[in-house]
Amino acid sequence: MSPALRLVPPSVSRHAAFVDCLADYAGTAMDGSSIADPTAPPVGDGEFIDFVTARLAEEDPSTELDEPWVHCTSRWIVAADGEGEGSSADEHRAGAEILGFLAIRHRLTTYLFDQGGHIGYSVRPSARRQGIASAALELGLIEARDLGIDPVLFTCDEGNLASRRTIEKAGGQYENTLQGKRRYWIGDGAKPPRP
Repeated sequence: MSPALRLVPPSVSRHAAFVDCLADYAGTAMDGSSIADPTAPPVGDGEFIDFVTARLAEEDPSTELDEPWVHCTSRWIVAADGEGEGSSADEHRAGAEILGFLAIRHRLTTYLFDQGGHIGYSVRPSARRQGIASAALELGLIEARDLGIDPVLFTCDEGNLASRRTIEKAGGQYENTLQGKRRYWIGDGAKPPRP
């Protein structure tokens, strides 16, 4: 049975949970987090606010972005409990553990077509092997389809068997491997040409 999860937008109210999540990754890759350098994450108050503000702006199609950046919907993976009404429930949600990250890129550049895909995701090390990646991926596919993305391209490293199984379980159809990245499509739409 899949865990009950929610994908939530980045929020400054989750600063402590964000810092805790980053500590769990311990400087390792955090796919889907939009953190360019995992060894220097945005944990200070000001840089964290700037980071959240930038992630929310990237979601808005009217925001002008420098090349090669594309519009992207950033989400944090959290447990779905604590859904009640009232301030205590709101406080509980704001303090809920962040289990990982998921990013939906609205279009593909040449690099994303070959290496990154539409959706990138990762689960914090202490929460792995609990079905969280599969459940988050299902939710991410729904959001991608709501954005009009069909089919959705996923990639994973050739040797990442856990990610490979997650993508294949979600219905990923293997196309090929480019530069060590396995490329999968999920959906019935026409595959876009390589940019």
